[in-house]
Amino acid sequence: MAAHPGSIAALGLALSLGGNALAADSRPWLSSWYAAPQPAWDSSFVLPMNVPAQLEQQTVRETVRISAGGNRIRLVFSNRYGHEALRLGSVRVAPEGDAGRAHALTFSGKSEAMIPAGAALTSDPVALKVLPLQRLAVTSHLPSPTRVTGFHWGGQQTFELAPGTAGSAGIRAGGRLFLSAVLVEAAPGGRTVVALGDSITDGNGSTPDMDRRWPDFLAQRLAPHGIAVANAGISGGRLLKDGMGQSALARFEQDVLSQPGVSDVIVLLGINDIGWPGSPFAPKEGPVTLDQLTAGFRQLVAAAHARGVRIAAGTLPPFEGALEGTPFAGHYSAQKEEMRQQLNYWIRTVGAFDTVIDFDAVLRDPRRPRRMRAEFDSGDHLHPGDAGYRAMAEAVDLAPILKEAAR
Repeated sequence: MAAHPGSIAALGLALSLGGNALAADSRPWLSSWYAAPQPAWDSSFVLPMNVPAQLEQQTVRETVRISAGGNRIRLVFSNRYGHEALRLGSVRVAPEGDAGRAHALTFSGKSEAMIPAGAALTSDPVALKVLPLQRLAVTSHLPSPTRVTGFHWGGQQTFELAPGTAGSAGIRAGGRLFLSAVLVEAAPGGRTVVALGDSITDGNGSTPDMDRRWPDFLAQRLAPHGIAVANAGISGGRLLKDGMGQSALARFEQDVLSQPGVSDVIVLLGINDIGWPGSPFAPKEGPVTLDQLTAGFRQLVAAAHARGVRIAAGTLPPFEGALEGTPFAGHYSAQKEEMRQQLNYWIRTVGAFDTVIDFDAVLRDPRRPRRMRAEFDSGDHLHPGDAGYRAMAEAVDLAPILKEAAR
């Protein structure tokens, strides 16, 4: 999977979030919704992209549920993995089901914009008051032929592609295209918690289009406190190596530390570092070692603390029988289970993190602790279902998050 150097993409994000429009607006903003960009891949990978490789003058319709509310919003569009400039035509945003309150977005005062390869683009502020946990409908027209070289896979969300600018029905696909964030004007004390993880954080196994990932349930708990949750999970995400996207080490700056208003990050990573080697996802890759994993986690801790961001780690949930009976069997083995146990012991005891959330203890079957409890299992023995994700969110201790961060 080709990707732009991180420095180029980081520069693009910095320019988009720190340009003239924001410089003239001294009020703080925070990320209230997020979908982490991923580079496209080719047909040699075991999973299909499930989105068109080329868009021909189409309109993208998406619905997002924000976490924290505010009196004004901005939308962010990403071309992080683009190989050429992305032309963005008219964009409109409205509360879901209330087209009469639709607002046309502008970018530096213009209704259309070009997003350079590797960069992101932030809209001008929109005077649209949004409530916590409100759903927004976003319609984006792409007036030129557009190659899809970056997107967000899955996420238990669907979008619609319609021809031209017409209001006719289109085709539905899973994931997100170029919309990557919704920012809201922060209320006093408002800030953002970023959930960094893999498909478990991205919500695989939850009910599609119902916002039932564990970060969604956490957002419900934090909404009364004016604290947002940004979901930076990507399916196939790994801590150390690229998978269905860049490694967490490579994307930590852009997807976590550069989020406006970030005060806390919750990391749930490692199951793909352990499970992928020798499976259909990475058949020629050797097993990961505990030293490699712990060194990677220590790097995340150091980077977060250098920026005054608190970091919590989640233990890895049980995964005995993961993906068995599917074309992806091989994700689990006794040796991989031993590595999961070693990593969880390290997370619980080393004291490297500000907080530890014991997702393993919440989700495991007490009679068969290597396997997920049946009522929490989506059915593939790897991803929780709705009830499991709710239980994960309820296991998060809010007290450390509610404390003002030492910035």
